[in-house]
Amino acid sequence: MKLKRFIPKRPRKDLLVSGAFLGVCLLLVGTALWAWHEYMSTPPYVDSERFPVRGFDLSAHNGFANLNAAAEAGYQFVFLKASEGVDFRDENFALNYQKALHAGLKVGAYHFFRFDRDGVEQAKNLLRVVASRPLSLGLVLDVEEAGNAPGIPADSVKNRLALMVEYLNLRGHRVMFYSNRAGYEKFLLPEFEGMPLWICSFNDDNANRDDWTFWQFDHHGRVPGVRGDVDLNTFVGSRRDWEEFTK
Repeated sequence: MKLKRFIPKRPRKDLLVSGAFLGVCLLLVGTALWAWHEYMSTPPYVDSERFPVRGFDLSAHNGFANLNAAAEAGYQFVFLKASEGVDFRDENFALNYQKALHAGLKVGAYHFFRFDRDGVEQAKNLLRVVASRPLSLGLVLDVEEAGNAPGIPADSVKNRLALMVEYLNLRGHRVMFYSNRAGYEKFLLPEFEGMPLWICSFNDDNANRDDWTFWQFDHHGRVPGVRGDVDLNTFVGSRRDWEEFTK
């Protein structure tokens, strides 16, 4: 007895309908992916004459980088990941720092701020990584909900941030914040308004704002000497403004 006798034969019309339905689903998925690429991941136009100073950020995730090649391509600064929370430290920070100095790049160090960890302990973790290394761009606290513990009240986040900022200031460090627009409004305003801001946004409207110091405008950039996708950034202002900022 053959198994196919127990499998009912589908009418040709049903097969055609199923095929059409599958085709429509694939078309919708393809359209969604195209729209995401065109309107969500495509970077905005950043005028090189208006924003002549360009840089990128780097972590162990990018592997070993040739920062001399990046500098030769015209990049002038780099933000290096240093730490996260109270115990994570980027394994490539020290090496990337030395490479950046050798290449003549201005350097900043960033810390991914954990909403559910004590601010002072996070500050100590960051300073253990940075040690006594001079940083022409100072320290950056990365404040964003993505990758963080859910359900932490905004007031608690602000209190822990305030403790971390105060501790770092008392140790003589200049502090800047990194966030997207939603994180900036939810966790940084109004308490930290006026402090230097490194904003992440793919909206062209940011070119006309004056409340940010650095602008991260692309998550899928290419930098000579660095493998894979790289976050691209620009400084707000002229080259003369840049010289004043980095003194």
